[in-house]
This record gives sequence, structure tokens and C-alpha cells, in this order.
Amino acid sequence: MEWRLAAPLGLTYLAFFAAPLLILLVMSFSVDDNLGGFSLAAWAKFWGDPFYRGVVWDTLRLGLVTVAMTTLFAYPIALLFIASGPGLQRLLLFIVLLPLLTSVVIRTFAWIAILSREGVLNQALLALGLTTAPLNLLQTELGLVIALMQIEMPLMLLPLITVMRQIDPSLSDASRALGGSKWRTFRKVILPLSLPGWIAGATLVFASATTAFISQTVIGGARLVYLPTLIWQQAMVVYNWPFAAVASVTLLVAVLAGVSLFAMLGRFARTA
Repeated sequence: MEWRLAAPLGLTYLAFFAAPLLILLVMSFSVDDNLGGFSLAAWAKFWGDPFYRGVVWDTLRLGLVTVAMTTLFAYPIALLFIASGPGLQRLLLFIVLLPLLTSVVIRTFAWIAILSREGVLNQALLALGLTTAPLNLLQTELGLVIALMQIEMPLMLLPLITVMRQIDPSLSDASRALGGSKWRTFRKVILPLSLPGWIAGATLVFASATTAFISQTVIGGARLVYLPTLIWQQAMVVYNWPFAAVASVTLLVAVLAGVSLFAMLGRFARTA
């Protein structure tokens, strides 16, 4: 009886997820885009070229750097949220959710206005005397990470806040009563107990940042090539479908490997 209840969902999964992935995998071993013949040429070309191996590494590094930068800003915001009253919490929650309420295209083009040489960020740096000339932030990895950090921040903050709200405040009070500083209390009490929320947020941020095609293309530009951009170029510009399939399978495996790594880190943290 149970399998009958799960059958519609299972059939939908096979039709719209498993079957396209299988076709993609078969195409990666095809001689041409007609799924005819068997060849390892596309795989050999992809992994035999240092440029494409570098694209894989750059994509993974982009995800990891975005996770690190998002974490750096997420914890202070989460601590402020926990320590605030209901009114300020509602305001912070609205600010946190605001990127999710805005189209990704609008958010991305807004960052062009912020990061350009005549943009808000450069004008603020010049006004504060922190730089003598406008910085080149567009079409750089630094500018892309800054934009992704804001775009992906809700994915990190929401699970982190959810877990931190469940931490008993008396634990922090006990640490302070025993002479622990704020930093030591955070490092020894809050940080270990909030790791499940961070693991969930880091997984979402990593998966989203490595596959953020629009942000990578518009903000990164042609100077920065990541796997989503490479897949689009090979499929829609060059029409090399077997090579695009290889890049797609590689992106899928790379993201799954990163997600599995975060999951393993979470299991290790729970058993430690």
C-alpha cells in the first residue's frame, strides 16, 4: 500500500529528473548530439586540457570563498538578531529576506551600479579617503564574491538564526559567570551549538554560488569563466552538446561532492 502512495512522486522524479540526467550522461559519451556511437573524446578533451581543469577548480573555489565570506558576516548579524527585541528582530528579518523578494536579474544589475567605477561603493571609498582612484570591481572575482555574499546571505542566515534561537541563554550566562570572555563564550559555547545551522547554510550557499549563472555572467563578465558559463557557451554558442554534457555532469558531481563534504563535517561535529 505504501508504494502506491509514493508511486506518483516516484514517477514524477523519474520523468523530470532521473531521465534527463541519464540522457545527459549518455550524451557525454556520444560522438555527436544525436546520441550516436560511443566515444570518450569529450571527456578526454575536457580533463586533458589544463584550462578546463582550472575552470572546475575556479568554480569550486568561488563557492568556498563565498561560504567563508558569508559566514564572516552572518554570525555577527545572527548574534545581533538574538540579542535584539521583537521590533528590531522583525526589521532585521525583513532586511534578511529582502534579497529573496527581489528578482535575481534586478539584484544582479543593481550590483553593477554599486560596483562600477562610478558606483556607490567607489564613491564612498573615495569620499572616506580610503583610496585615491576608483577600484576595478566589475569583472573581478572580488566583486563577484561581494555580490554573491549579499545575494546568498539569506540562505546562510535563516538556518543559522533558527538554530541559534534554540540555544539555551543560560549556557552563555554560565560561561560568563565562570569568567569566560565574550569571545571565549562564543568560541566554546555558541559556535559548537550553532554548527548544525551553519552546515545547512553553508551547503545552500555553496550549491547556489557555484551554479549562479546570471551573477557569474553579468558581474564576472567574459574575463571569468566558471562551469555554468562554460556549459552555456558550449551548448548555445558552439553547439558542442557532448562537451556541454561533460561539463554539466562535472558540475553536478562537483556540487554533490561539496555538499557531501559539508554533510560529513556536520556528522563529525555531532560526534565530536
